[in-house]
Amino acid sequence: MKTRILPVAGLLTLVAVVTAFALPGAATSAAAEAGGITVQGTASVQAVPDRAELTFGVESQGETARAALAANAAEMRKVIAALKAAGATDIKTQYVSLSPRYNERNEAQGFAASNSVSATVKEIGRAGAVIDAAVAAGANQVYGPNLSRGDQTGLYRDALKAAVANARASAQALASASGLSLGRVTAIVEGGGAPQPLPFAADKAMEAGSTPIEPGTQQVTATVSVTFAAS
Repeated sequence: MKTRILPVAGLLTLVAVVTAFALPGAATSAAAEAGGITVQGTASVQAVPDRAELTFGVESQGETARAALAANAAEMRKVIAALKAAGATDIKTQYVSLSPRYNERNEAQGFAASNSVSATVKEIGRAGAVIDAAVAAGANQVYGPNLSRGDQTGLYRDALKAAVANARASAQALASASGLSLGRVTAIVEGGGAPQPLPFAADKAMEAGSTPIEPGTQQVTATVSVTFAAS
């Protein structure tokens, strides 16, 4: 069998021909991958908060550290019992502190002890009554409320779906204006979302005579960046 050896010039010509046939397809593929329409979609879902998180504290004083701490413990036990009886849940200690007190001349004047617990009220209509019960039991510090929804995750997912629909509508408008045909989704990136309070007086019944708590409404927002194929 004879072996045919191509001259260098012929080999270069062959390589050039193969390259010439390969480049147009590669260029078309790269253009297809680089093409498309990228838009941002945003949507919000509004909902009335249905739970409240509160913090209750007791500060006590005594001539000695032991006396101050003992008095504080006794008062806090009453507060915790009152919170449970009023329907609060997820009660947990936030901090316990004990420190000396001083007068204007920087002289020791006994000790001060503090204890603080957080609690969740899952029926927001009872939040005011829970506050009143805690104060009546001895709480002399109240912080909050932090209002939220129990189905926060579900609300955010609803907002995500609406944000994608919003992005598709924007992409369709851009495609129509450019004489293009909108294709499938090729990429999607989730943005951040968080509940935002809105000034809205919800019609939520509070227990008569209790500390008034207005739940208002919250707006859960979702943002997405979506890329659509276009041709």
